[in-house]
Parts: sequence; structure tokens; C-alpha cells
Amino acid sequence: MNSATHRVAILVYDGVALLDVAGPAEVFGEANRLGADYRIDLLSTTGADVASSVGIRIAVDGSPASEPDPDTFVMPGGAVHPRTPVTRDLIEATRELAVRSGRVTSVCSGAFVLAAAGLLDGKRATTHWKITRELAGRHPKIRVEPDAIYVRDGTTYTSAGVSAGIDLALALVEEDHGPDLSRDVARALVVYLQRAGGQSQFSAPLQGPPPRSPALHTVVDLVMADPAGNHSLAELAAHLNLSPRHLTRLFREELSTTPARYVESIRFDIAKALLDQGHTATQAASLAGFPSYESLRRVFARELSISPAAYRRRFSTARRAR
Repeated sequence: MNSATHRVAILVYDGVALLDVAGPAEVFGEANRLGADYRIDLLSTTGADVASSVGIRIAVDGSPASEPDPDTFVMPGGAVHPRTPVTRDLIEATRELAVRSGRVTSVCSGAFVLAAAGLLDGKRATTHWKITRELAGRHPKIRVEPDAIYVRDGTTYTSAGVSAGIDLALALVEEDHGPDLSRDVARALVVYLQRAGGQSQFSAPLQGPPPRSPALHTVVDLVMADPAGNHSLAELAAHLNLSPRHLTRLFREELSTTPARYVESIRFDIAKALLDQGHTATQAASLAGFPSYESLRRVFARELSISPAAYRRRFSTARRAR
């Protein structure tokens, strides 16, 4: 095991998400109890204490200028970003710490701070699933990976929302001390060393914008009203008094997909909701209009990299469906 002290600087600010700070810090702290030597420094731009997003005050150790060079710099997120622009003092402090650090990391919307400081240009990165599109739109030089739990690009690491900071910190501990220690830390904290699937399994259904044209709105209504019905291209076109070619063109031009794939996506979201409610995977497949459990399993594997049964174990309600 590497016995040298490893300094971790976490830059906090008013409105920072408490778990974005505490999650990684707890991983490093548990690693210390198992033999590592991480020194955690909580910093703010001025060296003054800050108030977290839940009102709990965070006592800091100083400012970036007052502390030694960190080996790892952690930029946590908070609801303040991307809702408001990143302040100049936070950008400057971020750049200063990044230049002095061996590796630079962010948790959740902390990626917006790194991006505002120009630290993610030309790199792969991720953030919370709700705001990946906004990160890509605001900073087109970043190659955003919306489904990743965390992304490493060289010495820059970004993670998805909130608890994904724990996943990232475990990966850093493994990088520093090997898989045995990181596995012991994960067991002590009762978390997965590497969770199955990407962050899309946590996203809400139907994230895309609703169709604009009345014809495509009607398709959504038809499938939602009777997911198990016959919604083939020919049947949909006949119901709308359109030619199959014209309906296919509408889907391609407005939604960049095919009618069959769009119907499948609606059924997929319905199946996710049924699993959330406690239905079995077989029940969800039937009620959502999939011809078999296997067909639903294939869609889950493609979209979430996990099975419907695994998804149900993670997210179904404690009150099971009757």
C-alpha cells in the first residue's frame, strides 16, 4: 500500500450539496481507518465558512492560497449550478487548485464549475442526468457522456449526480491503493464497489420534448391508452389517414427516430413505471405491450445495461403491487 500522505482539497461554497462533499470525504476517511493516509482539506474561496444546500454550515480549513498543493482536487456540485452563472472568484479558485493538483475531479453539477474554468474543453465528461444536455449545450467543446456514472479523461474525472461521488471516490482509492482496499471500503459503507448499469436507470421517463405535430401527439395518446394494442406502422398510418411513408418522414424530421422505435420507447417507459410500482418483470412486459419478457429484457439491456429484474430490485416500491 502507498503510505505517503495524499492531500485531498474539496472546494466548497454557499449552496454546495452536502452529500457531494460528505460522500467522497467519507470514502477517503474510511480508507484511512483501513490503513490509507488521506488528508482532507475543506477550502472556500475566501477561507470563510459556508452554508450547504440544506443549511448546515461547513467549517473550512482555509482558502486555496493558504493550503499546500493537493494531490486530488474535488469540485462538488449544488443546485446553484447551472441555475446561476459560476462566480468569478469560484472560477479563479478552481483554476488555481487545478493547476496545482495531480488530478482534478467533480461531483454532479461541479462539472459546470470545471467547464466554466475551461478545464473540460476537448475532454470527455459527465454530470447529473437531468443536466447533461445543458452541459453539452453550454459547452460544446466537451464530449458529454450522459449515461456514465463517472468518466476519466487523463487526470480529469467527472461523476454523475450526488451519490455518484462515492463511486468516483472508490475508484480513486482503488487507483491509489488497489482493489482490495477499495472493496473493503465499499463493504464498510454498504455500497457497491461498481454498480451495474449507467445513470440512465435513475432518470425519469419520457425525457425528450413532446411531439409538436398533432399526428405524432395522437400516436403518443394511442400507445399510452392501449400499450398492448397493434401499433404497427401500417395501423398507425391508417388511423391517422396518412401514408406509411409520410408518417415515417414526420418521425424522422421531428424526432430523429422511426415509428417502431418511438412506440418501443413509450412501452419501455411504461414498463419502468410498472416495475417502480412493484409489478414483476413478466407482468410489466405484458402490460406495457411487449410480446415477451425476453423482448423487454433486450430493451433494458440496450438502454440501461441491466435486466428488468435487477431494475425492479433497485427501484420498486416497498408496497408491492397486488
